[in-house]
Amino acid sequence: MKSLLAVCAAALLGGGAAQAQKINAAGATFPAPIYQKWFGEYHKTHPGVEINYQPVGSGAGIKQLTDGTVDFGASDMPMTDKQLADIKVKPLHFPTVLGAVVLTYNVPGVMGDLKLAPDVIADIYLGKISKWNDGRIAKDNPGVKLPGEDIVVVRRTDASGTTFVFTDYLSKVSPEWKSKVGASTSVSWPGQTLSGPQNAGVAGLVKQTPDSIGYVELAYAITNKMPYATVKNAAGAWVRPALESVTAAAAGAAKNMPADFRVSITDAAGKIAYPISTFTWMLIPSHIPDAAKAKAIKGFLQWMLTDGQKEVEALTYAPLPKEVAAKEMKQIAMVQ
Repeated sequence: MKSLLAVCAAALLGGGAAQAQKINAAGATFPAPIYQKWFGEYHKTHPGVEINYQPVGSGAGIKQLTDGTVDFGASDMPMTDKQLADIKVKPLHFPTVLGAVVLTYNVPGVMGDLKLAPDVIADIYLGKISKWNDGRIAKDNPGVKLPGEDIVVVRRTDASGTTFVFTDYLSKVSPEWKSKVGASTSVSWPGQTLSGPQNAGVAGLVKQTPDSIGYVELAYAITNKMPYATVKNAAGAWVRPALESVTAAAAGAAKNMPADFRVSITDAAGKIAYPISTFTWMLIPSHIPDAAKAKAIKGFLQWMLTDGQKEVEALTYAPLPKEVAAKEMKQIAMVQ
């Protein structure tokens, strides 16, 4: 009798698991730590919904969404007009959190945080500043013993929203970068560089390569216990990436958010604004033929914009401004 009951219980459990609504998504690695936490937490309270997220990079996420191989995508770069024209079902942009792209480095003997001015960052990546003890770096870091070694520049290999955010920033602070390289998820990098896949790959390369510098999302630098630079902002103030300085960068955009939520907040005005800050977006199809799947995704979005925002600071992301979240709540009704 006990064996029969056990079999029946297993069958019931198996049937419940089979009925769970499975949702597949892919895209940006920048918000992957908070997305994985969110999807896990949401499943605990909504066991009928399972969201599987593959952090493959913003470019790959947009491609998979365009090809129709995932239920929704994710990107640190808003989709371009051309990308939107090429996709069968137009997606809606839902900002999820705010984060920072930081310059992390591995300079033997340098333990504290370096200060890097915008023109210095641009010229390091342009190959015009090639030594760590260059006078322009030394000027902003008095008392720091900088080595005379070559700077090893590290960048992303994949089509990356983090790369877009970083190159978008460089295009705003350096006319030469804008004219020679520009802003995109993939660019032709000047000079010799090392390259790694995704945020984790860049962080790993910098950590194991002496005299290197790379750009990653803040959470990856913190997780790997790596130093990251304080950067001079548009107001001329030296600002360390932190929740408050990222939130400050979004202040102007929050008041004047475009209806489609496609906005850049790099090099934002404000005395305490960290200049390499960004929103990151979930790309949700405006029409989802499967009614049950549409209901599940809309339910998650409502949770993400309310309870989910309480989870973000623990992973070094900044929550959405309340006025932005309120506008997004209204947009959920556009998902049909």
